Amino acid sequence: MKKIMVQLVFLVAANFTLQAQKKLKLEEIWDGTFYTESMTALTAMKTTNQYTVLDYDYASKTFQIDLYDFATLEKNKNLLNSKNFPALKQISSYEFSPKEDKILLATNYSPIYRHSFTSVYYIYDIKQNSLTQLSDKEVQEPQFNADGSKISYVKDNNIYVYDLNTQKSEAITDDGVKNKIINGITDWVYEEEFSFVRAYEWNADGTKIAYIKFDEAEVPEFSMDIYGRDLYPTQQVFKYPKAGEKNALVSLHIYDLNAKKTTDVSLTYNDFYIPRIKWTHDPSLLSAQVLNRHQNNLDIVLVDAAKNTSRVVLNEKDKAYVDVTDYLTFLNDNSFIWTSEKDGFNHIYHYDLSGKLRQQITKGNWEVTDYYGYNEKNKTLYYQSTENGSIKRAIYAIGLDGKNKKRLTEKEGTNAATFSTDYAYFINQFSSSIHAPMFTLHETKTGKLIKTIKDNQKTEQKLASYNLPKKEFFEIKNEHNETLNAWIVKPANFDPDKKYPLLMYQYSGPGSQEVADKWWTSNDYWHALLTQEGYIVMCVDGRGTGFKGAAFKKVTQLELGKYEVSDQIYVAKEMAKKSFIDADRIGIWGWSFGGFMSSNCLFQGRDVFKTAIAVAPVTSWRFYDSVYTERFMTTPQENASGYDQNSPITHAGKLKGNFLLIHGTADDNVHVQNAMVLIDELVRLNKDFDWLIYPDKNHGIYGGKTRLQLYNKMTNYLKEKL
Repeated sequence: MKKIMVQLVFLVAANFTLQAQKKLKLEEIWDGTFYTESMTALTAMKTTNQYTVLDYDYASKTFQIDLYDFATLEKNKNLLNSKNFPALKQISSYEFSPKEDKILLATNYSPIYRHSFTSVYYIYDIKQNSLTQLSDKEVQEPQFNADGSKISYVKDNNIYVYDLNTQKSEAITDDGVKNKIINGITDWVYEEEFSFVRAYEWNADGTKIAYIKFDEAEVPEFSMDIYGRDLYPTQQVFKYPKAGEKNALVSLHIYDLNAKKTTDVSLTYNDFYIPRIKWTHDPSLLSAQVLNRHQNNLDIVLVDAAKNTSRVVLNEKDKAYVDVTDYLTFLNDNSFIWTSEKDGFNHIYHYDLSGKLRQQITKGNWEVTDYYGYNEKNKTLYYQSTENGSIKRAIYAIGLDGKNKKRLTEKEGTNAATFSTDYAYFINQFSSSIHAPMFTLHETKTGKLIKTIKDNQKTEQKLASYNLPKKEFFEIKNEHNETLNAWIVKPANFDPDKKYPLLMYQYSGPGSQEVADKWWTSNDYWHALLTQEGYIVMCVDGRGTGFKGAAFKKVTQLELGKYEVSDQIYVAKEMAKKSFIDADRIGIWGWSFGGFMSSNCLFQGRDVFKTAIAVAPVTSWRFYDSVYTERFMTTPQENASGYDQNSPITHAGKLKGNFLLIHGTADDNVHVQNAMVLIDELVRLNKDFDWLIYPDKNHGIYGGKTRLQLYNKMTNYLKEKL
């Protein structure tokens, strides 16, 4: 499960003394009043020391792709202006060919699930200033081959290859059938839980395509009614493997374009996943990550496409689960970079092609949170980590031998980098709870600031009149004396001699983080509005959340909801002892996993919490998908008590306070079935509660005025019930 929250912007203006405080309005959260400037679709060029940005001109209503120089930030030229091509009414994304002489443009974006979509694609020839449509239909996941002469894509569950010279397409698979066989595109559960859609890859010389085939024939179907405004509703039916049910059968194949032949790769595993495939620099050597169903045993398998043989070069085991990432990187000698939690924290390792460990590159009681790449010239790696605190992020450089580590960013908060091709420069995106996002250019060798690109000072100045509260970060102990990260926001005119109602917000899912020193989200904006209504809002990352080591994160294994709920209830009791908290007016809310949590906290903490709001909650892990749920719980057949003892449905009879349950009927992720079963149980138990259903809205519950209406409802509910 991935957290769904539209990431907007938020200001916490610190230490402004004003005579009058301007009142926040819910409309301002959703109408873009406080949007910050960003660098949209920032892409570092591979053949030059430049980068591109996708810009939109509101006056002319045109899209532009502009080329900038990393060293000077000067705009070199405009590569594309959509006003010259009527077909390009909208550009949602773009990709350069390997020689960067052509651009693949996505238009007519049509979402399918969270990550997947179809688009009408065009090929723009920069030199010729010409536009060619890739296919007469919307397609998925196109990709250039190594020399840029061909583009592969998926249409109707089959893989095609388009030849730019002949302008003709040829299918390399022909057995794709909806809800049965998928070639080169992931099924629903892979997309959602392994976070990728394109399940095929070109090799290093553009002569072979490796792809995963999904046989969904025996996967149970889930159906959703789509109500619309017509006389009769329609129905969306798709394959969705719930916990303990049959998954799609996956197989690995390699297509040789010269021989026009497909080879089936033999993988001697039972009931397994292939969460990643990646070619090495050798055009005949493919890597595949193979994960068992319990997800606690992962093999990196190297497949020799010429000989059709395979061997395991690295095995990762864990008592709980092994995380799947995109950090596997093959260096020029085909040795590889890998990240692992095997010493208790996520760190970077270097292995040779046989799987022999050369070096553990990073060490310490902190986490590597992103890997940016390797500079072959000076044998240096670049990464992001929590070395300066679990709620912060900084950028570092370190030698391949684990020596000469250097911090490249100075500002305390959250830093994220985009490096130039030669790693001489990087653009840093910085934000904190009191600073809006800043984009700055740095020299990589020393981290020296060269120039500020965007600073969003106008946004900070605009919001100064609201005199909003500062987000205060602190640590709090749970009942086992373990340290938890937390933040709190209080009314700007906070009086320690008064008593305030407290609303607790959390997500709490495995490996997640809500307590982070970064620019705030739309929810934080809403929380600040609540402080203007006299509420204190607080967030605690309890056990099971991320970036504090594997033991802290994985303690919830087999019992999702047990320790997390215990921590929230305990913290609420501790806060109730504070002189400025009204112990009779403590509430909690959350979305998705957070909705699962807020339901449980109200039911099990009936004498602690007065009110709870649960948006799109899981109410029984039996209803959720196989990959996510079994990663933390194994199957219901193996762990029935873990599933049932921590289910809100099991504890529904304990409901004492005010409960608002919210769900969208077209939620393909956490099905509305979760809400309906809990509602049925509460009715059976003659419990009084409130509920709100959004027709045809998915897990994000958005579109038009939907979010505004939703947050109006929640605001009024809290004002009435808390």
